[in-house]
Amino acid sequence: MARLAARKSRKPSIQGRSRAGGGTAAAAPADVADRDQARQAVGRAVAEFGRLDVVVNNAGLALVGPAEAAPEDEWDRMLAVNVEGLLHVTRAALPHLVGAAADSPRRVADLVTISSTAGRVARAGQAVYSLTKSGVNAFSESLRQELQPKRVRVGVVGPGTVATELSTHLRPGIREAVAGQLGDMELLRPEDVADAVVYMVTRERRVAVNEMLVRAGEQTW
Repeated sequence: MARLAARKSRKPSIQGRSRAGGGTAAAAPADVADRDQARQAVGRAVAEFGRLDVVVNNAGLALVGPAEAAPEDEWDRMLAVNVEGLLHVTRAALPHLVGAAADSPRRVADLVTISSTAGRVARAGQAVYSLTKSGVNAFSESLRQELQPKRVRVGVVGPGTVATELSTHLRPGIREAVAGQLGDMELLRPEDVADAVVYMVTRERRVAVNEMLVRAGEQTW
């Protein structure tokens, strides 16, 4: 609950930055792992703006560590957010994306999911996290084929190591071990991932960028 409250506290800042840049913003805090909350958040966006042209599935957890000693509730949480949350938001959004693509001047709508390099390269200590992200990739590829005739592009952005709050979710000991593995590597910033998403969704209709890997410059895996 503390983290949800912290995220809610960011609303004024995020909305203010958007408006300062000439945009319009609305916020609908939700636990995407809860089907009803996810559906309501999508409905709020459609009610606020009248349509839904782009959806970015970005919620995720990376609770890594040796499988033998992992608390199973961590696995449950990753499956709930990384997989079920993705499914809930996507299912609620699809009819609106199809509708937007049908009458959009751009003749296209976009569904983008943030995956991870862990969805392509499995490493020790990341078994369940890699499982969820590999699933994200397979789900997205199937949807890509299904939605292509309806002019909804489906894309996946797979970031490597990014400087975000993900590491704060780790258990003590695991957090220090991960920091030791990274050493003094210069990590990606959130805006680097956002740039990849913007590039993907702003292409002309004739161009479909379905997958992008964005690694930190010093990352070898």
